Amino acid sequence: MDSTERYLVGVYDDDEEVVAAVKEVKNSGVKIEEVYTPFPIHGLDVALGHARTRLPIAAFMFGCLGLVCILSLISYTMYFDWPMIIGGKDYFALPDFIPVSFEGTVLFTAFGMVTTFLVSNSLWPGKKPRTFDLRSTDDKFIMAVNMANNRKSESEIETILRASGAIEVNVKQF
Repeated sequence: MDSTERYLVGVYDDDEEVVAAVKEVKNSGVKIEEVYTPFPIHGLDVALGHARTRLPIAAFMFGCLGLVCILSLISYTMYFDWPMIIGGKDYFALPDFIPVSFEGTVLFTAFGMVTTFLVSNSLWPGKKPRTFDLRSTDDKFIMAVNMANNRKSESEIETILRASGAIEVNVKQF
């Protein structure tokens, strides 16, 4: 892969128009890299062909890790390290530790999901963001097509984007 990637960027005005355009462009044989929108659009992920997310599985695993870590800490502290009989109960009285275990589970899940989000989206400190068009945060919908992933020529793809309703088509290099 080259050090610079070349993209054709189609700019659209309407959310329904961009969903219809995604279907048109994909049916014409063009591979779309991504669509950037100022707000979430229902059905756009299906139109782009994204697979179902596995984030709920990751959240469950982080929660299980949190529960195991908190219960291990409590059992070590209350049974091995500093055993005390409190109120005539056993060293390890599980019902007393349910609130702490729940909070630890939520804490591990929250931190794990934030870390997963940052890693999966390559948002580490010092990373320069790829911004195809600044208007995508205001009122425009941006469709990015990587020229390296498509066999059609630039002029053919530009014609397809304009025919699908793009108000402008630009070339962007990273």
